[in-house]
Amino acid sequence: MDIREIQLYLHLCDTLHFARTAEQMHVSPSTLSRALQRLEQQAGCRLLERDNRSVRLTRGGEEFRRFAADTLAGWQQLRSRLDPNQQQLRGLLNLYCSVTAAYSHLPALLDRFRREHPLVEIVLNTGDAANAMAEVQQNRADIAIAALQDPFPDSLHFAPMDTIPLAVIGPQIPCRVRELLEEKEIPWDRLPFIVPEHGPGRKRIDNWFKAMGIGANIYAKVSGHEAIVSMVALGCGVSVSPEVVVQHSPMRDRISLLPSPVAIPPFELGCCCKAKRRDDPLIAAFLAAIGSAK
Repeated sequence: MDIREIQLYLHLCDTLHFARTAEQMHVSPSTLSRALQRLEQQAGCRLLERDNRSVRLTRGGEEFRRFAADTLAGWQQLRSRLDPNQQQLRGLLNLYCSVTAAYSHLPALLDRFRREHPLVEIVLNTGDAANAMAEVQQNRADIAIAALQDPFPDSLHFAPMDTIPLAVIGPQIPCRVRELLEEKEIPWDRLPFIVPEHGPGRKRIDNWFKAMGIGANIYAKVSGHEAIVSMVALGCGVSVSPEVVVQHSPMRDRISLLPSPVAIPPFELGCCCKAKRRDDPLIAAFLAAIGSAK
C-alpha cells in the first residue's frame, strides 16, 4: 500500500472534495481518482460514495480512514527509528485551528517550525474553535490550536501558548440593540444574546449569565466566534467573544466593547494532540516550536 496514496485519501476524507484535494495535494484529478480506485481494490470495498453534488464516506471508508491515519503515523515513527541521524524531518502534519488563530497565532509558530524543519509538509484546515479537540480525537488533525477545556480529556496533551481575554461586545450601528445599550443602566436581561453552540465559549457565557443573575434572552446559537462577531456587528444582539477575534474581524469598526459588571476568565490557548502521540517526531518538533517562543 502506497504511503502517498494514503496521504491523498486522508486529505480527501477531510475535504470531501476531489478538486480541492487535487489542488492542495498537487496532483491531477485523474491521479487522485486512480489512487482511490487502487485503495478500494486493496480494501475490497467502496470507501467513498459520490454523485454530482456530494461526497461521503462509507462505513468501510470510515474504518479505512482510522487505519490510514494509524498507518501514516506508524510510518513516520518507523522512518525516524530507522534513520535517527537524519538531518531534517520529513512528512505530513495536519493542523486545525479557527480562521482567527490562522491569522493571529499560527504564522509566527509556523515560521519558527519551518526554519528548523523546512521539508515537513503542512496541511491546514480551519473551522469552529469549539471543534478543535474533536478533530484530534477523531484523527482528522495531528495538532489543533484550542482553548483549554475543563475537564480536559486524559487522552489528549495540551501545550499552552497564550492567554486570551474575553470581552462583552455590542453593535455600533443605530439599531434597537444600540438603543438598549444607551439606556442609563444597561438592561442585561432584555438584551438579545448571540451565543456559541457549544464548547468553552458557551461555558464562559453561561457562567457569566449565572454570575450576573439573569435569565438569558438568547437570540441565536451560532457556530464560530467569527460569525458571532459578524452578527453582533449587524445589530442582531450582544455577546461575549475573545478580544483577538474582534481585533482581526473585518467588522471590528462596527463593534463596541462593553463594560462587564462581573469579571470574565480568559481563555488559555494552546496546541493539543493525542497524548500517546506527543513523542512522534513531527508532533514533538511542533510542540518544541511552541516552547521556543516562551
